[in-house]
Amino acid sequence: MHYPRLAQFAAPAAPRAEFWRTGLGMAGIALLYLAATYGLLGLLAGQMAPLAFARLMQAMAQGSSPGGLMLLLASFLPLGAAVIFVTQSLHARPFATLLGHRTAPDFARVLVPLLGLILVTLPFQLMDPDVGRATPLGRVLSWLPLALPMLLVQVGAEELVFRGYLLQQLAARSRNPILWMLAPSALFGALHFSPADFGTNAIWPVLWALVFGCLAADLTARAGNLGPALAFHFATNLSSMLLVGLYGNLDGLSLYTLVINTRDLGALGPYLAVDFAAMIAAWLAARLMLRL
Repeated sequence: MHYPRLAQFAAPAAPRAEFWRTGLGMAGIALLYLAATYGLLGLLAGQMAPLAFARLMQAMAQGSSPGGLMLLLASFLPLGAAVIFVTQSLHARPFATLLGHRTAPDFARVLVPLLGLILVTLPFQLMDPDVGRATPLGRVLSWLPLALPMLLVQVGAEELVFRGYLLQQLAARSRNPILWMLAPSALFGALHFSPADFGTNAIWPVLWALVFGCLAADLTARAGNLGPALAFHFATNLSSMLLVGLYGNLDGLSLYTLVINTRDLGALGPYLAVDFAAMIAAWLAARLMLRL
């Protein structure tokens, strides 16, 4: 595959793209993120009764209530701050270089049709007997002014790390997609490993996330900016968190939830296949809008 805009996108990383520096940067991002997150949680624990804090942590871990889900999404703020700090301090380049040129216009150009595609396919999802009403519409709407920015925070932080910082650093060293596309996507996928939720089926969400990461990297390399990948990621998470969520998994603001046994591959398999198909359709729609 030929990506004529990839060189321009990766160029700001070239002066300081040594593998050791990139590894040090990723370690720094992880350590800063964890330190800030646990530090803030420690401050919060000091202000709350132990039982109340434990309940809050459970709600946050599962995203099973509006407040818990907002806290979970807000917890990505330190991740975004960490990658910005590392980019500026370790690589001596501005934060804006992680985004590329024309990020905002390409984000809007891709997001609108993807949201339309989600709304068109929603009625078909609601025909499934395993899908039922969850959060009342009024409650979802009342949380939207906070939920949408927080969702953008979560999506933005992940894209800055995987399709911004890491993709640029590796692409500045080599144009081999195994390095700049597959390697960051494999790490992105590994972070979705959740045997507590999926049991022996935990490999499938990992593979889903790996493919998603490759498609998002493809859009980034084609456009030369993070806009399309941000829109792709935002639309995907909006659909799964605010429209039809998986019961017990980040469903605190889902209008509807899908109730299945995620440890049973026979029950999970058809939904994974549909999710993969929807992901490919969204990627093709994004490419069509960009004409790339």
